[in-house]
Amino acid sequence: MQKAILFDLDQTLLDRNTSLIKFVEWQVNFFQLVSQANKQAFITRFIELDNNGNVWKDLVYSQLLEDFNIKTFCVESLLESYINDFNKFCRPFEKVSETIQNLYHKGHKLGLVSNGKSPFQESNFYALGLREFFSTVIVSEAIGIRKPDPRIFEFACKELDCIPNHCIFVGDNLKADIEGAKKVGMRTIFFHPNPSINSSLADEKIHHYEQLETAINKLKPFILE
Repeated sequence: MQKAILFDLDQTLLDRNTSLIKFVEWQVNFFQLVSQANKQAFITRFIELDNNGNVWKDLVYSQLLEDFNIKTFCVESLLESYINDFNKFCRPFEKVSETIQNLYHKGHKLGLVSNGKSPFQESNFYALGLREFFSTVIVSEAIGIRKPDPRIFEFACKELDCIPNHCIFVGDNLKADIEGAKKVGMRTIFFHPNPSINSSLADEKIHHYEQLETAINKLKPFILE
């Protein structure tokens, strides 16, 4: 049987928080949505309304237009810009690219499992330049199943020709990623860039991608059984 490593996207491979701030800065400047004096307040409010990506941007923009009394643009035009332009600002966490390539060249089978809209999430992933190293890219809206539903993890295993017990899942969300993956029998690695944030639920935890291969090697005996 094949053995595989599966990754979440937002705040796991993709530094979404930083990417989002860069995008909003650009959008404010490009469309001249507010004065420079109000730009930071607009960005802060956007991040607050976005709620770590849990609120779709039609609702975010609707509230922003009201809060900042913006009359020159509509929700639809700003949302279209978000959908088309956000991927241009997508950046991975430090050492993600090198680590993924190392894992690939060492023979690990890699896959992506992300909650979110399709093809929006696929475009954000492709912008990282890692697609060629991944055997499957799964976005929840495309298949109609969201993490932590066990069926999305089982679907990923079928795509990779492996069983859950032979998989490691790397993610930042304790419920959707770690709890979801563990329920189907996968080993888990919790990633968070802040070293003060940990998880006792995950089998291993890392705060930088330089630590990932060491964490994987610790789990290898368990997935080789």
